[in-house]
Amino acid sequence: MEISAKYNPSDIENKWYQHWLSQKYFRSIPDERPAYTIVIPPPNVTGVLHMGHMLNNTIQDVLIRKARKQGFNACWVPGTDHASIATEAKVVKLLAEQGIPKSSLTREEFLKHAFEWKEKYGGIILQQLQKLGASCDWDRTRFTMEPSLYEAVVDVFVDLYKKGLIYRGTKMVNWDPAGQTTLSDEEVIFKETPDQLFYVVYRGVDFDGELMVATARPETIAGDVAVCVNPNDERYQSLIGKKVRVPLINREVVIIADEYIDIEFGTGVLKVTPAHDINDYNIGLKYNLPVIDTLNADGTISAAGELFVGEDRFIARKQWVKALKEAGLLSKQENYIHNVGYSERTDAVVEPRISTQWFMNMQDFMKKNPEVLSSVMNDEIKFYPAKLKNTYRHWMENVKDWNISRQLWWGHRIPAWYAQSGDWVVAKTAEEAVLEFDKKGVQVAASELTQDPDVLDTWFSSWLWPISVFDGIGEKANKAELDYYYPTNDLVTGPDILFFWVARMIMAGYEFEGKMPFKNVYFTGLIRDKQRRKMSKSLGNSPDALELIEKYGADSVRMGLLLCSPAGNDILFDETQIEQGRNFCNKIWNAFRLIQGWETHTSRPTAAAMQAKLFMESRLNDTLLEIEHMFAEFRLSDALMAIYKLIWDDFCAVYLEAIKPPYGEGISEQTRTEAQEILQSLMSLLHPYMPFISEEIVQLLSVGKAETLVLSPYPVAQENAGLSSSSVESLQLVTEIRNTRNTRGLSPKEALNIWVPASASTIVSMGDFVAKLANVRVHTDSATKPQNGMPILVGVHEIWVELSIEIDVAKEREELVKERSYYEGFIASVKKKLENERFVQNAKPEVVEVERKKLSDASEKLSIIEKRLTQLG
Repeated sequence: MEISAKYNPSDIENKWYQHWLSQKYFRSIPDERPAYTIVIPPPNVTGVLHMGHMLNNTIQDVLIRKARKQGFNACWVPGTDHASIATEAKVVKLLAEQGIPKSSLTREEFLKHAFEWKEKYGGIILQQLQKLGASCDWDRTRFTMEPSLYEAVVDVFVDLYKKGLIYRGTKMVNWDPAGQTTLSDEEVIFKETPDQLFYVVYRGVDFDGELMVATARPETIAGDVAVCVNPNDERYQSLIGKKVRVPLINREVVIIADEYIDIEFGTGVLKVTPAHDINDYNIGLKYNLPVIDTLNADGTISAAGELFVGEDRFIARKQWVKALKEAGLLSKQENYIHNVGYSERTDAVVEPRISTQWFMNMQDFMKKNPEVLSSVMNDEIKFYPAKLKNTYRHWMENVKDWNISRQLWWGHRIPAWYAQSGDWVVAKTAEEAVLEFDKKGVQVAASELTQDPDVLDTWFSSWLWPISVFDGIGEKANKAELDYYYPTNDLVTGPDILFFWVARMIMAGYEFEGKMPFKNVYFTGLIRDKQRRKMSKSLGNSPDALELIEKYGADSVRMGLLLCSPAGNDILFDETQIEQGRNFCNKIWNAFRLIQGWETHTSRPTAAAMQAKLFMESRLNDTLLEIEHMFAEFRLSDALMAIYKLIWDDFCAVYLEAIKPPYGEGISEQTRTEAQEILQSLMSLLHPYMPFISEEIVQLLSVGKAETLVLSPYPVAQENAGLSSSSVESLQLVTEIRNTRNTRGLSPKEALNIWVPASASTIVSMGDFVAKLANVRVHTDSATKPQNGMPILVGVHEIWVELSIEIDVAKEREELVKERSYYEGFIASVKKKLENERFVQNAKPEVVEVERKKLSDASEKLSIIEKRLTQLG
């Protein structure tokens, strides 16, 4: 069989992925096995694959592939989110390009266009995830607006309304003039924004003089209904109850007093504009002030604004400033930096707006479901990293009512029905609404009812995702499947949607299922460039995800991303990390080619090869134990690095060197078979991280007869402490001998004699392995100390090396004195720790034992150093 000289990922990745799909290896159906479940954070249906998606989904794929190999019925549910604001904006823009304004369409016509767009473009990101190797159960792909999930959202709304947890009310809300919809508090991003503070003159009506008011928003002056001062501000106490004129508008408004006013800010006088500021709104409620809304829904000046009607709010601001100057009513202006709210979706400056909307009563919800907070704080649901628990608690303890209605057409329509009389009810259908009206004594036909035009916040469907993807809600709920897969095991997501999504899924889990939706939440960091800037198209620092896969291969991209991604910490992306992944693929491929290229014979394996096999089995076992501990703590990056070192250092640099036959000679057939088996085990271990190259190599090794790595058992560690010690100490000796050659200028080709004490049985048992790798002749004799020799410390053992050059006694003494100083300091620090009663009492027993072993070993080494110094005189 001819093996390609170079590893070409493009040749194999599509081949294996299509094979896995055709064999339905990723399919999950409930059976007698324990389930392991992950639900994908549904990307927006408008989305295309970016670096954040690649990191998030690679981590999920590692977890699901490992669980599948460990015998779990692994189910990874994919799907997409309808993304109300983003999708509607995209469709509106597309229609505008075709000369079709949204206003010219009925709701049904617009939705027809939107679904056509979704069918054409909506699945792109899921297809792209397949390029990454994502082993989702694609037969389970869900969409938040497909019929059964749509119905589930409506059922939940009706249920919560009947429980008194949803209400309709008029409040000041966050308004996005670009999207022309309300936003929840979590959808408003505050940014420090440079602005101007304008000092405007309000002239007295019933007193001689004027008040100076500092405002950043002169365009809202027409909405002023009062001015307010602090009752403790001596400058204005005599004016409380008197009146001033609103500049340019000439409306007379009263001067009121409230301790809310900050005496130190501006001039200590506040213009009260209840329609355009939440604090002004609250003052207006307190003093029963009227409301004048000077802005239209699109952010232009309304008729109530009187001046500059129809102009954009920011253009109107400039016009107001000009007019105030001309009227002599602008005293001064100064630069001013303050926090301004922006829409997360459209980046438009958010307007406070009084509006009748639908809300969820979060305080009552939390009283009903205290487990939402306690389950996280007591680690029933574990956060990785745990530091985000405090952020979660702060939000939950200060949660505000959730504004769940949006002024859009694309989304789940609110199931509220209005009669011509103005009465309204909440019901799933118009027919059910008629029955609800009947209970209120209102007689009405279904054809006479009008449904609420608004849709629900996108997150009101997403919060049900771990339940709804298994059709676990409503009269037609599939409770058998839900009970099998729910609660899910692990959630992988970003900290930026901790409140949007994670917290709300936990709320939904306890409200509708009485239990948590998942057991662990792994928060990825944000991917930034080398300059720590957030990746964005505008900065040009966000590489094209698919181009990276095309250039380097999916395995290389997966490895490069994961090696630099500790949980919760930002990732500084550099393309050289992906190159490291490609280099690793090439290293593995070349090792495979080397093994397959060896000629074989039927003689017994050499002693060095047999000992090398023990070494490699020991290192594999140690690494398995190590990475299981890392996986338990979601240290996936560390686990990958451990596998990387096992393959690159232990397998390629040590094991293959130890069994490699002399040039031109063959190798024992048994030894090559063992090498192939070890490589297969390593590929099985690597498979969750790098599925394509691992599958290719295993199938080539077996000529297509091996079970697919997707399903083959994951390697299992065995208790093997003694063998582990042999491996560590023998490799340490090889390293020390090589270091000695380098520092003494000795050729690697020159065979050296070494004397190993019989007490070093772990090293003696690996003597041929050491001899092959270090090019030495091993003698077992603790009494021999060659005249021109020097000792090497391995563990607590003193091994002598005979040198072909004269030893520089002074230099060696100098080095030994440095070593002695190091060990004296080390011993002092360990003793100090062990003398600390709090440490000994609170630390785990095994941790204390490790410290005691460190002290014992260091003391033994210090004794050997002292002994050698005495010998040198």
